[in-house]
Amino acid sequence: MTDQSAIFNLQSAIQASAPGSLMLLGEHAVLHGRRAMVCAINKRITVRYFQTLEKNLRIVSDLGTYEAPLDALTDHPHFRFVLDVVRQYPPGRGMELKIESEFSSEIGFGSSAAVTVAAHAVLMKLAGSPRSWTSATEINDCRAGAETPPFLEELFKRSLATIHRVQGRGSGADVAASVFGGAVAYRAEPLEIHPLEKSFPLTAVYSGSKMKTAEVIALVEIARAMNPEKYERIYDRMDALVGEVLADFSMLGKALMENQKLMEDLNLCNNALAEIIRIFQVLNIPAKISGSGLGDCAIGLGQVPAVGTFPVYALKVEPKGVKVR
Repeated sequence: MTDQSAIFNLQSAIQASAPGSLMLLGEHAVLHGRRAMVCAINKRITVRYFQTLEKNLRIVSDLGTYEAPLDALTDHPHFRFVLDVVRQYPPGRGMELKIESEFSSEIGFGSSAAVTVAAHAVLMKLAGSPRSWTSATEINDCRAGAETPPFLEELFKRSLATIHRVQGRGSGADVAASVFGGAVAYRAEPLEIHPLEKSFPLTAVYSGSKMKTAEVIALVEIARAMNPEKYERIYDRMDALVGEVLADFSMLGKALMENQKLMEDLNLCNNALAEIIRIFQVLNIPAKISGSGLGDCAIGLGQVPAVGTFPVYALKVEPKGVKVR
């Protein structure tokens, strides 16, 4: 193991943080050429880089500790995304990556995307390429309608490539939220990213169980093959809802409620999620499933202190995306 005395240059450590994310509109539709809307949340993952004397990679996080030679990295189930990130850069000086998260990876807040974005941002800054690096001011000044800073464009591409290599499939909407922040209207193919600098309160409620996204997608695809016209209509309507919110953001609450009905039409609402949605409705709070469905979270627009006996997370949309220093 690397002794702490072998770590130096502590005061000039590079660090980057990226926000977690939640899907607002368009789950599943985004995998079929339609738009979705995703938002960054005010819970972040921070990756700090420290140079070490030994040419090893050391990862320290709440999930455990990993160490291996930089030129012979072995796989580890807790660090698959970070290890893929490190492999994309030439092995050079030894490094310790310290990962700190403000939320659990067991909850569907986009932890994989956030840690991937933060890790790439750190190593891109370390590489110092003029084509990939720009100032911190420019990184945090991306606005709708403005030209995307080269660093953010490259960071999105590299992060999405990592997600695809490790996960196999993913729209990249959560990556866009972690990079750009705020609310992001997003289309995977052809790629469209429309960031909106927004901040508003959300309540996330955990249903008590989580089904892997890939498994839910597989179930939806089986059902879609049996009735493609129905699913195309649903996906078209989800896309239209995103357009309506882009035209008038005050329509978000109405769009959330209609999107929930569409998720129910896709048979993605289990008993726990149905109960959470029912409680939100009694409180007159627009709400829907957030994510692939059949578990994980539902979200409500606004702050609610309690939703039955379910775990509640008071959040707000984070207008800033990745931060690097």
